[in-house]
Amino acid sequence: MKKLIYLFLLSAFFVNCKKGQSDAETNQSNYNETAVLERDSLLEQPLSAIVSDTIVEQSTDSLTNEKPEKKPGFYIERGTKYSIWPHKINDSLRKKFNEEFSDEQKYIIAALNRIDTDHIARRDSLIVPNEFHDDFLQYSPFPQKVNILNDVDKFLIFSYPVQAFAVYEKGIQKKWGPTNMGKKATQTPRGLFFTNWKGRRVRSTVDDEWILNWNFNIHNTGGIGFHQYAMPGYPASHSCLRLLDADAQFLYNWADQWILKDSQTLKVKGTPVVVYGDYNFGIKGDWYQLYKDPNITTISESELTEVITPHKEEILKQQKIRQEYFKETTGL
Repeated sequence: MKKLIYLFLLSAFFVNCKKGQSDAETNQSNYNETAVLERDSLLEQPLSAIVSDTIVEQSTDSLTNEKPEKKPGFYIERGTKYSIWPHKINDSLRKKFNEEFSDEQKYIIAALNRIDTDHIARRDSLIVPNEFHDDFLQYSPFPQKVNILNDVDKFLIFSYPVQAFAVYEKGIQKKWGPTNMGKKATQTPRGLFFTNWKGRRVRSTVDDEWILNWNFNIHNTGGIGFHQYAMPGYPASHSCLRLLDADAQFLYNWADQWILKDSQTLKVKGTPVVVYGDYNFGIKGDWYQLYKDPNITTISESELTEVITPHKEEILKQQKIRQEYFKETTGL
């Protein structure tokens, strides 16, 4: 009798195991089919069809050391002027990104995210403008006109909070671009500087394997300057101001070098440069919130005026010295 009971229980066990295995296979089959349909559907739809108004954070920045929460589906959250595009969660979405945007548009996207185009593939999410403009100045966080600079021939400013720079001539903004400044342990010093010497291709004094293209020094004793170098999207340098290659080349040709009377005596200073503000280290930059608030990185004229005012007298003093020097040497 006991043997019959044992055989009955053993038979029931195998039936249940087989049923559980069958259910799991069915569920797995349904899951795979759903995933394939979702992927194929995504690739066939235009961008507007896969944009969701539902706020879904797919992942977090690597700086936070937080693991992204796993959520189903893919969502591109659209704001009034910018959208945030989850970039690393799915090969299909990454493929859609590469097909959707031209090289010129990818350059704009990279600049808005404070990265170079080589770092696009490494980001977990990207800020993307809803409309692409021919004039890059339309994306600038800086004011187009700064009246306190009306009598300043050339002026360059770097903002730590928004990791960006702007070029002004007679108070009119001529150019802006992204920068990655000094990391928390080796921050870029703030204040007024003047460009001094430059070099097309310079070896870093920190590590001679680091090649600095289009380098323009602003702090001679500190060895600090702006130049082209890798831009991961946050302050990462040893106090220098990293730039995209095109921006570094522009500033290299635009700014003025100092003029020395001899190897030890400074006669004329170069272009004034102001570095200002503080950065919230360890978290994403404010520009990642542009899809929620398109004005979050906007710098007002009054803010810049407050920053520039303490340095205005010295800027004009050095400008006058330069003008008088060239008047004496050229007769113009």
